[in-house]
Amino acid sequence: MNKQIMIRSLPQGNLAHDNFELVQGEIPKAQTGQVVVRTILLSQDAANRAWMQGATYRDAIGAGEVMSSGGIGEVIETKSDKFKLGDLISADIGWQEYAAVNESSAAKIPDFDGPLTHAISLLGVAGKTAYHGLINVPGIHAGETLVVSAAAGSVGSIVGQIGKIKGARVVGIAGGKEKCDWLVQELGFDACLDYKDESAPLRHTIGKTIPEGVDVYFDNTGGDILQAALFAMKLKGRISCCGAVSMYDGKPKPGPFGIPGLLVTKRLRMEGFLVSDYSHLDADANHNLSQWAASGQLKVVEDVLQGIEAAPGGLIGLLAGENRGKRMIQVAPDPR
Repeated sequence: MNKQIMIRSLPQGNLAHDNFELVQGEIPKAQTGQVVVRTILLSQDAANRAWMQGATYRDAIGAGEVMSSGGIGEVIETKSDKFKLGDLISADIGWQEYAAVNESSAAKIPDFDGPLTHAISLLGVAGKTAYHGLINVPGIHAGETLVVSAAAGSVGSIVGQIGKIKGARVVGIAGGKEKCDWLVQELGFDACLDYKDESAPLRHTIGKTIPEGVDVYFDNTGGDILQAALFAMKLKGRISCCGAVSMYDGKPKPGPFGIPGLLVTKRLRMEGFLVSDYSHLDADANHNLSQWAASGQLKVVEDVLQGIEAAPGGLIGLLAGENRGKRMIQVAPDPR
């Protein structure tokens, strides 16, 4: 049988366990142009929650559907000329142990040194999002000051390390002293600001920590943190808009004020992106990320939970900020 986690109901507030249910389905059969995969790894991303709110860069997902998620699976049946038995592919597999996948929406995982989890973290969406979102959107130069929010997360932790490799001063924003200490002591950030510290409002601590102003802000959160960063930007500063995790769960909040006023008076450049916008430069990302990791300049931080049943709690916890680095679900052992 095929264990599947369905969306029982769309959340009206914060995502909860009651919004999901575990069911036993049939193992699908491949149709022409499809493969059936056994799920090995599932990616967990804040964007999974945004898909429940409506259409974004992809269709919305709703009650009665298998919860969507990108992942890696092993081909166990094929009616495709593109893939053979035993191939490892990446696709939107969903929270299930087996899935039928159209060949047009899947990609073969190339051979590489290192654990298969790196195909989701370092060399997957997390690593490529961090690389392209910093290098190819705002750019970063030695001597500049980079601020990154959600700095302990899958993307932010890599963004900050790339900034250090490029010679920038890097200041993270994260929730809690423990995370901030970890970012400075373990990942080499120059400083970290705790947005949960009620005794020191973030807008004031940014100004105190970076009185000269911010050259580049990498935004993973939106909301109040983006608001604070806007006031701290230098003249002609650059903002890379990657995500808005503070807006995904619970009731919607108003966006930051000062737009377009601050953009005009400070001549700021603020640009959103999708990682797929830069797929033609993925070879650069893979090469550099692999080299930096192999040399020890970049630490790969992964948070791997075990079993399909862990997926709902894993996503709920990710939205609450409990993870460090890239969170994923190990559904079956690495077959390599």
